Amino acid sequence: MNRSCVNFLKRWMVFLHLLCWTSGAFVQAFGIFGMFKSQYGSIINTFKPHYASNCLIVTGAVVCCVCYLGILGSLRENHCMLIFFYILLFLLMLVELAMACIFLVVEREIDRYFEDDFLRALDTYKQSPDTGNQTLKNEFHAIQAMFECCGVHGPSDWDGHPQISCCIEDPCNIFPIVPWKEGCFGKLRTWFKINFLSIGAGVVSQAILQALCLCCSCPIMCNFRMTGRGYM
Repeated sequence: MNRSCVNFLKRWMVFLHLLCWTSGAFVQAFGIFGMFKSQYGSIINTFKPHYASNCLIVTGAVVCCVCYLGILGSLRENHCMLIFFYILLFLLMLVELAMACIFLVVEREIDRYFEDDFLRALDTYKQSPDTGNQTLKNEFHAIQAMFECCGVHGPSDWDGHPQISCCIEDPCNIFPIVPWKEGCFGKLRTWFKINFLSIGAGVVSQAILQALCLCCSCPIMCNFRMTGRGYM
């Protein structure tokens, strides 16, 4: 392989690694944003929103470190560093694949988790005194106002006395209250599935990008080894 071809592969490899590093940084930033914005923890106890944020933060940080190693190895034309990068990136792809499979399996159970948590939170709300469980009550009102829904499966969950956050009018100045007809469980389930598909598409795109990095690493690593530049 002549030097011009090696230089082209080297630049292309650095570009792919930089792109991969950027995607890892974006994933980490998205996880941090989700961590600060995670709410409804008093209602959703089984599958807390910040669990997914923690996974994104850790995954993004690992991707950034591994891709930085690839960039440094490409620029220094270091065969050992590129081998180490290749192994780490391959293991990272296996972990991502395993996580994707786990999420696909768990997705079938998430609906049941959400429904059970909502029903439990609704019972707690009804049994609480006026000044008790304010965090849970505020979160319940926030969900109903944000998703324009009422109760878990519908207004009937409030036993004929829907909360003011269920009111269709804004501001609500009518009595009796005209509530939203749809329950919050269906709305939140739809919202979660849309976001789940978006995260899945992002993971697949990142895996494809990582596969391209691995493909470009092989010929240039072989060239560095044959030309004796592999251990600088």
